[in-house]
Amino acid sequence: MERKTYLWVLLGIYTVWWVLMAINPIDRSDWLLENMLVFAGLGLLLGTYKSFPLSKVSYTCIFIFLVFHTLGSHYTYAKVPYQDWLPFLAGGRNQYDRLVHFLYGLLLAYPIREMFLRIGNVRGFWGYFLPLDLTMSTSMLYELIEWVAALVVGGDLGQAYLGTQGDVWDAHKDMALASLGALISMCAAALINRSMQRDFAREWAESIRVKRKKPLGEGAGGI
Repeated sequence: MERKTYLWVLLGIYTVWWVLMAINPIDRSDWLLENMLVFAGLGLLLGTYKSFPLSKVSYTCIFIFLVFHTLGSHYTYAKVPYQDWLPFLAGGRNQYDRLVHFLYGLLLAYPIREMFLRIGNVRGFWGYFLPLDLTMSTSMLYELIEWVAALVVGGDLGQAYLGTQGDVWDAHKDMALASLGALISMCAAALINRSMQRDFAREWAESIRVKRKKPLGEGAGGI
């Protein structure tokens, strides 16, 4: 299936899923907050499709992540009844939000890697480290956005959006899980490429070789 057709199939499936999850969410205000970044993200993907189309693998990763996120926005993350669906997971804290943070790193590090390779033309070590780094930093940025939004809206809505469930280390654990997911994704990509690329070791070594001997700002090289 060609990429354009594949993208429309994914978009059609997700649209149906999103509409179903938009019907009678547990908390409509929280649902709106959770979907603001979805609207922005999908707008960006659709707006850049002609100028910067992603691979089918990247679109699939984004699609899977959005499916899980949309389910969480319907119930609010702290109330997703997965323990009713999977009784063997019953008991203790609702971990659905932690799962989605992990999936953020696991699934979105690959599209980020594609962006770095195709726009930044990075190679070797940097083609794996920079996607990991950006995934970690955007995870931190989301926690800050979540915090500010919770302060602005306040009250029960702010607490529902944060979804800490009383855990003072919630943000730290969310960022750690997103980082772990991205690390696994980039390690897997490196192992696959190592087995498929004959020049993998040479490219890796070249990427960490010093290109300019003089310290920055000395000579005619700029600052």
